Amino acid sequence: MKIENIRIIDPANTRDETGDIYIVNGRIVSQPEYVLAYPDAGEDTVIDGRGLIAGPGLVDVHVHFRDPGQTHKEDLHTGSLAAAAGGVTTVVIMANTTPPLDSPKLVQDVLLRASKEDIHIYTCATVTKGMKGLRLNDFEALLNAGAVGFTDDGKPIEDAALLTEAFREISKLNVPVSLHEEDPAYISENGVNSGTAAKLLGLTGSDPEAEISMIKRDLEIASATGVILDIQHISTAGGVDAVRRAKLTNPNIHAEATPHHFTLTDSAVQQYNTNAKMNPPLRGTDDREAIWEGLSDGTIDMIATDHAPHSPEEKSRDFVSAPSGIIGLETSFLLAYEILVKRDIIDMSRLFELMSLNPAKLYGLDAGTLSVGAPADIMIFSADETTVYSSSRSKSSNSPFLGREFTGRIKYTIASGNIIYRN
Repeated sequence: MKIENIRIIDPANTRDETGDIYIVNGRIVSQPEYVLAYPDAGEDTVIDGRGLIAGPGLVDVHVHFRDPGQTHKEDLHTGSLAAAAGGVTTVVIMANTTPPLDSPKLVQDVLLRASKEDIHIYTCATVTKGMKGLRLNDFEALLNAGAVGFTDDGKPIEDAALLTEAFREISKLNVPVSLHEEDPAYISENGVNSGTAAKLLGLTGSDPEAEISMIKRDLEIASATGVILDIQHISTAGGVDAVRRAKLTNPNIHAEATPHHFTLTDSAVQQYNTNAKMNPPLRGTDDREAIWEGLSDGTIDMIATDHAPHSPEEKSRDFVSAPSGIIGLETSFLLAYEILVKRDIIDMSRLFELMSLNPAKLYGLDAGTLSVGAPADIMIFSADETTVYSSSRSKSSNSPFLGREFTGRIKYTIASGNIIYRN
């Protein structure tokens, strides 16, 4: 395959220029290598990139594919289809499946089945047995089985002493641990910010201190143990500030922001009801602006979706009974472009750094760059077209953005040199 006359954005090589991309046997090659391999290449191998942007395929290190155990919501295949439609070529799935991924056998089973999909699928394993927060796993055995990191995402680890021990053990393995930061002591009902939004529902909700206090605790433990720590789906100005301060002295601290937290505020609950219910909840305008600033100044390293499929029956329950979370793989880049780039909060190079390069670097994945020799994982984007998000390739449709028209269109997603999505 040859992609001609396209704007190439590759932050790994500080590259933003018009040129050609050459692909042979699933990898990016130089022009001489391409000519040597295909001296008589026909027109069917060429993509005309005029007016388009090519960046490294997106790397989403926080997704839920519900496989095994809840495949009525999503499975590895449908999750892969949704990822491809969003320009995502690599994902790291969370371990809160049914049963949780807390044994080498379960990790190996998921990875074996995942290897048959078009995108690259990696997985975390749990920090504690059964995600119960009582006993630690055999981290080395899980790593040897193929896990790329550890998380009890969906549940905070409340026992500080146990978490300290986990951090000490995981720090020896040089892989990240990613944490869900919500202290239940500050939460009356999850999924909605305390204040006006909660009051309109007759609830008390989740105080921002639920996140802030636990982030501060875990940053201290991380600094004492040397672990590589990823603060998941940050939602509060206080949390952003705590991470910013910690990063001044600790290079092993990282943080994610989700598209819904930098797009919506807690007022969205009135419009979208349970499709605006997530953990941590949507917060206030000041919190959203703090996330914008964190994405711009380097405090927040990554954009990750927390793609969380749920069935229509589950989301149609009353607010307290409905599960938290929304899907996001198909809309993440479009939202980031519209909210962050179009408003000059960040530029396109920073966007690919947040959505591809940095996540790949954190987990040590062979992804996130368009360098010669790298896997040919590429997303091609048109800034001059629009996209109406009318239906989802996920099994689920729990998104507040269904029906929305976006600026921009993902034209192609290429993984290992194969076109796996085109629009």
